[in-house]
Amino acid sequence: MSSPRGSTAHLAPPPSDALSARVGRFGALAGWAQRHRWAALVLWVAVLAAITLGSTAAGSAYKNDFTLPGTDSQAATDLFKKHGSDQAGDSVEIVFKDTSGVKGAEARIEPMLAEVKQMAGVADVRSPFADASAVSKDGTIAYASVTLDGKTEEVPKEDVAEVIDVAQHIATDDLQVEVGGEAARNAQDQDPPTAELVGIVAALVILVLLFGSLLAASLPLITALFAVGSAVGLIAVASHIFTVADFTPPILMLVGLGVGVDYALLIFYRYRHELLAGVQPAEAGRKALDTAGRTVFFAGCTVIVALLGLIALGLGSLQGIALAVAITVLVTMAASLVLLPALLSLFGGRIQRHVLRQQAKATAQGKTEGNRWLAMARAVQRRPIPTLLVGVIALLALSAPALGMRLGFADAGNTPKDTTSRQAYDLLAEGFGPGFNGPLIVLVTGDQNAGKAVQAKLATTDGVAEASPAMPSEDGALSTVFVYPTTSPQAEGTVDLLHHLRDDVAPPLEHATGAEVLVGGSTAASQDVSETLADRLPLFVAVVVGVSSLLLLLVFRSIWIPVKAAILNLLSISAALGVITLVFQHGWFGAQPGPIEAFIPALIFAIVFGLSMDYEVFLVSRIHEEWTRTKDPAQSVREGLASTGTVITAAAAIMMFVFGAFVLSSDRMLQQFGLGLAVAILLDAVVIRCLIVPAVMQMLGKRAWWLPAWLDRKLPKVSIERPEQN
Repeated sequence: MSSPRGSTAHLAPPPSDALSARVGRFGALAGWAQRHRWAALVLWVAVLAAITLGSTAAGSAYKNDFTLPGTDSQAATDLFKKHGSDQAGDSVEIVFKDTSGVKGAEARIEPMLAEVKQMAGVADVRSPFADASAVSKDGTIAYASVTLDGKTEEVPKEDVAEVIDVAQHIATDDLQVEVGGEAARNAQDQDPPTAELVGIVAALVILVLLFGSLLAASLPLITALFAVGSAVGLIAVASHIFTVADFTPPILMLVGLGVGVDYALLIFYRYRHELLAGVQPAEAGRKALDTAGRTVFFAGCTVIVALLGLIALGLGSLQGIALAVAITVLVTMAASLVLLPALLSLFGGRIQRHVLRQQAKATAQGKTEGNRWLAMARAVQRRPIPTLLVGVIALLALSAPALGMRLGFADAGNTPKDTTSRQAYDLLAEGFGPGFNGPLIVLVTGDQNAGKAVQAKLATTDGVAEASPAMPSEDGALSTVFVYPTTSPQAEGTVDLLHHLRDDVAPPLEHATGAEVLVGGSTAASQDVSETLADRLPLFVAVVVGVSSLLLLLVFRSIWIPVKAAILNLLSISAALGVITLVFQHGWFGAQPGPIEAFIPALIFAIVFGLSMDYEVFLVSRIHEEWTRTKDPAQSVREGLASTGTVITAAAAIMMFVFGAFVLSSDRMLQQFGLGLAVAILLDAVVIRCLIVPAVMQMLGKRAWWLPAWLDRKLPKVSIERPEQN
C-alpha cells in the first residue's frame, strides 16, 4: 500500500544526525521509551497491578451528592435535619394491590412490615392499615411507608435490596407486592458489562479492518486497556477522598476506552505513515510522537481543561464525574506517550514487514491509499459554497429541537416496565393520582397555627390534587405539608406549580403568618439543580471555548482557524443535543418520553468539545505542514485530508461504537450520554472534518493563516509540528 498522499518523495527523511539534533521533547520521550522498552512495560504492569490490588483492598466509596446551596430545596433539607423532622430520611414505599381488597391480606402484610422495621437501614415503618389515606378509595391499592435512616445515597444498596426481597416474599397470585422510591430504583440489579464488551470488540474489528493485522490492531487497544484499568482503580481509591457518583465507573470506562484507542490510533497511524515513507522503525516512532504525539497531548489537555471547567458549576456529583474522567484522560494520554512507543519498539520490525508487504501488494494491484479522500477534497473545492451550505443547514436542522430541550432527572416512571420500582410507580399513580409519585414538600417555620393556615391555602391552589395535614417536627419549630400535584413529577404542569407556589402563593402567606415558607422535596430539588445548571452553562461554555480558541491561536498563528473551530464544534454539539431531544424528550424510536437529564448537556459539551479539538488539530496540523512546505492553500487542504481522512474516520467509527454501546444500558442517563456522544462524533468526523472544514479552508485560501504582525510578535511560540519543519 503506498503513501496516504499518493507520493512519498518529499517525505524522505533527512540525515539521522540532523534529525537527532532537531528531535523535540516528545521525540526524546519516545527515544527513552524505546531504549528502556522492557522497563517501561514492566513499570506499567507494576503500576496497574499495584493500583488494582490497592483499590480491591480499599474498596470504593461512591456516593451521590446533589446538594445545591442557596436553593429553597436545599434550605428545606437543612432545616429538616436541624429540627429532627421525620422527613429528614428518604423513604421507600411497599405497594400492595389486591382486586378483592387489600384489607383481606392484612394478616400477611403486618408480619412482613414488622420484620422490615427491624432491618438494617430502616428507621420506621408506617402500616397502610394505620392511616386511611394510605389506601385507595376503592380499597384495592395501599402502601406502607418505610422511612430510611438517611438519604438515599447514604443507605447501602444491599440494605434496600434486602427490604425488597422480604416484601416481595409474601406476594401471591392475588396479592401483588412492589417496592418503589428512588432508593429502591437504585438498589435493583446493575447491568452486566455488555457495553464495555461491545466497545472492545467493535474497536478490535475496526482496527483489524484498518490495518489488516491482528498485531497492529491490538497495540492501540492494549494501550487503552492498560490506561482504563489504571484509571478505574485510581478513581475507586479517590472516591474515599472526593465525592464520586456511583454511576461514574461505566462512564469513565467507556470514555477511557474510546479516548485511549483514539489517541493511540492517531500516533500509530502516523508511525505507519513514516514507515511507508521509508523511515526505520525507531526513527518512525520518534517522528510519530513529535507530530501525532504533540497533537494527542494538545487534545488531551483541551479535554481535561473542559472537564475541570465543570467543577465551576458547583454541583458535587458533577464535580466528581469531571475529576474522574479528567484523570482517565490524563492516564490514557500518558499511556499513549510512554507505553505505546515501548510496544512499537518491541514489535516494530514485524509491523514494518507487514506494512511494506501491504504496500507492495496494493501497488501491484494499482491501489493508492488516500485517492478517495483526494477525490472528495477536489469535489468539495470545486463547489465549496454549496457544500458549506448543505452541511451547515443539516447541522442547524438537527440542532433546532435542542431549543425546546427540557432538563430534569429520570425517576421510576422512566425505568423498564418489568422492574418493581416502575410497577410500584404505576400502581401508586393508579390508586392515588399521577402527582403522588412526586409530592412537593412545603416547610413552614413557626407554630402549628401557621402550618394549618398554609395547609388550608395550599389545598385550594390550582394544580394541587391534595395537601396533607401539617405535621409538626419533633421540637415543634416547624411544620411539613405534603402537596400532591394533579400532574406527574416530570410533567411541565408540576414545574409550573412549583414556581407558582414559590413566586405567587408563598409570599402572601409569609406576610400573613409571619412564618417562612419553603418548597422542597426531591421533585423541587431536581428542578432546582436543572435550572441552576442551565443558568451556569453559558458561562462554562464561554470559558471553555475561549481557552481552547486561545490555544489554537497560539498553535496555528491564525485568527480564523480558532474561530472556525469554535463555531463548528458548537454546531456538532448542538446537533447532538437536538437528536437526543427528539429521541428521549419526544419519544422517537420507542423511547420513554421525559426530560433530558440535567447533567447531559454539560458532560457532552466538555467531552465532545475536547475530542473535536483532537480531530481539528490532527487535520489542520497536516494541512499546516503542507502549507508551510508549499504555500499552496488548495493543495494543502487536499493533501491534509488525503493523509488524515482514513484515520479520522476509523477513529470516529471506534468512538461511535464505544459510545453508542451506552445505549444498551438500561440506565436512561447513560443511554442519553452514549447517543449524544456517538452522534456528535459522527457529525464531527464526517460532516465537519470531511466536508465543511475543506470547504471553509478553500474559501479562506491564504487568509486562513492570517495573523496581525503585532499580535504575532506578542504571542509566545507554540508548535505541534516536528522540529525539523519549524
